[in-house]
Amino acid sequence: MAAEVKVTLKKSAIGRKAYFAKVLKGLGLNRLHQTVALPDTPEIRGMIRKVEHMVTVED
Repeated sequence: MAAEVKVTLKKSAIGRKAYFAKVLKGLGLNRLHQTVALPDTPEIRGMIRKVEHMVTVED
């Protein structure tokens, strides 16, 4: 089984550039405090890095 990373949305995309909302949607995050388990790939890590000020990450 591949490694997974848990990502939780902690801050809203409201009032921020549309780019951040698109990245969050790509990660599958729609609501505050929603947690998703994603595969630990370089692509996902790059998306997380773009919105790291809005999410928390657990390995």
